[in-house]
Amino acid sequence: MDFATRAGGVSRNDSKEFDALVERYHRQAYNIAYRLTGNNSDAEDLTQESFLRAYRFFDRYRRDMPFENWLYRIMSRVFIDELRKKPKFRTTSLDQPLSFGEGGSEVTLEIPDFESNPEHHLLVDALEEPLQAALDSLPAEFRTAVILADIEGLSYEEIAEAMHCSLGTVRSRLHRGRKLLRQKVRVIQKASF
Repeated sequence: MDFATRAGGVSRNDSKEFDALVERYHRQAYNIAYRLTGNNSDAEDLTQESFLRAYRFFDRYRRDMPFENWLYRIMSRVFIDELRKKPKFRTTSLDQPLSFGEGGSEVTLEIPDFESNPEHHLLVDALEEPLQAALDSLPAEFRTAVILADIEGLSYEEIAEAMHCSLGTVRSRLHRGRKLLRQKVRVIQKASF
């Protein structure tokens, strides 16, 4: 991904340095974005928008600070900004029958499953979906703190820097986020058995 062609005003050396950082941290940034958003498309958008903003403000990046922390702070801001923009809407399960008007018949959609390995599909469903559903239900600040600490392995200090908050706030968000996550995973597991 060559960000040098997208904006002007960045020196050639800075552009090369940024391209190297993108290459180094892209996968890690995408993984965090996926955990925040819960799907591939939004994760790709969040990752790209975060890198674009990082490039736009690369002249403000302090080289004595780890790049990934700076990028996570940008990513969490972009994520929260996007959440605020989205209208709240109600989703309907594809498993729920659809009814057509008053007195109309109900129709159940049959969507083909093209997964070639049923065992893999079962394991992914059993492990990934309940965890992601529980993560998705957490407030954004708790979700971000839990992902940065428990999935990415950042220290409390790094999380505080990335989320632009105090250590006490990080501890509080992690404690409350983990507690909520455990409760929600238990509820989801009980509902599926």
